Amino acid sequence: MFKKSFLRFLAIFMLVGLFCCAQVMAQEAYTKAEQARYAGEPGEAETGYTIAPEVKSVIDQLLANPTIAQGLEFLKSDQGNRVAEQIAITEIPASPFNEDERAKDYARRFTELGLENVSVDQEGNAIGYWKGSGNGPLLVVAAHLDTVFPLGYDTKVTKDEKGLLHAPGICDDSCGLAALLSIVRAFKAAGIKTVGDIMFVGDVGEEGRGDLRGVKYLFSAVEGIDGFISIDGGGAGDITYLGLGSKRFEFAFNGPGGHSFSAFGEVPSPIHAMGRAISKIADMEVPEDPRTTFTVSVVNGGTSVNSIAANVVMQTDTRSVSPEQLDLTVSELVNYARMGVVEENLRWAIPWDSKNNITLDITLVGDRPSGSFPADATHVQVAYAAAQALGQTPTLEEASSTDSNLPISLGVPSLTIGGGGKGSKAHAPDEYYDPTDAYLGAQYGFLTTLSLVGVDGVTQPLLKENSGYTYEFSGVPVPDMYKK
Repeated sequence: MFKKSFLRFLAIFMLVGLFCCAQVMAQEAYTKAEQARYAGEPGEAETGYTIAPEVKSVIDQLLANPTIAQGLEFLKSDQGNRVAEQIAITEIPASPFNEDERAKDYARRFTELGLENVSVDQEGNAIGYWKGSGNGPLLVVAAHLDTVFPLGYDTKVTKDEKGLLHAPGICDDSCGLAALLSIVRAFKAAGIKTVGDIMFVGDVGEEGRGDLRGVKYLFSAVEGIDGFISIDGGGAGDITYLGLGSKRFEFAFNGPGGHSFSAFGEVPSPIHAMGRAISKIADMEVPEDPRTTFTVSVVNGGTSVNSIAANVVMQTDTRSVSPEQLDLTVSELVNYARMGVVEENLRWAIPWDSKNNITLDITLVGDRPSGSFPADATHVQVAYAAAQALGQTPTLEEASSTDSNLPISLGVPSLTIGGGGKGSKAHAPDEYYDPTDAYLGAQYGFLTTLSLVGVDGVTQPLLKENSGYTYEFSGVPVPDMYKK
């Protein structure tokens, strides 16, 4: 019996060694290839950043046009309405998977502003169209309806003596939602006539376990989207054009369980199997370029202090701007979870067909695709030039996880920009927002949008009609914590 166990241990030890060597070799080869592709940090493009003459010409023509000037001036005068609307939207609860009331209210606002074909789609996105002359691209301008907060959170907005607004979600993303509506009002007030069509969207599911479900559904249901802008949070000049992808898993380690003394040696421990897996995961090595991260973020389970647990669960989060690197790191992490189970079963010499074996159930609970565009892509230049033209300091941000992730991964020119003002403590119950000069964010979105879709009789669209994507959305299950 001892000899058989020793031989089995030796065999698994050799397999583990071969696996680790293969992972290291693959990682080294891939990292060398990717370093050439991802040379330089995103922010480095800001030094000596060059705007193409075509882009500069469009911005200059727009700024010189009386109608556009009227729209920009309107946005400044609309500051009070915009802030009032931001407060009103914030006070409508919108926990993940429970954005219905806010979506209906947002669609009502679209209708009152005169947008066409207003609806709330099957996934819960509020949609309204600004029709162009019919000879241009289709641009989506979106802000997300959901917050990160649980059911029953306090939505009341308070204002302190400094004029700061306090409430969960007041900036992320009521700021973007209010800026978007202000932009539509400016279009209407100035009589803007665009070349391309604009689909304005209040989308669901941007946060957490929502897993970008609103934008995923949108791109599976709507053909021919040529560009995408997400207005998310505060600021007026930040430009996110790289999608930081992430894959999130839940690993359930299951065994028969038993008494900590009488069952000892007869049944393996799911907690020990998880511990073995975590130990291996903790020692994983990932490249700095492209930046890649991993963590075991949640663990729970167990029966009692005097029991061998029957069930335990851990959740993991893995991120990278590179789709290939993300898949490579996820593969390594998942295999280490499996190895933890194999080693724990082997530790107690549990036969392969025994009902006492620990089993592992793996569930993908989050999949946000990654992707990138060059820093000098036309749509990035447009946002950069628009910020400069408004006297702001444009900043090319590092990769981030936003609604833009999905369209970026599909090759659709996409940006995430701020809606103005300054927010703090996002995702915290004591989140607050400074609305000072918030109109600058709306002006930024206004000028960027018009540069991309074109203004009839003034400029041609800088956004090209080039939608060749296909995407299938399989839905996102509602976690129990968000079920009413």
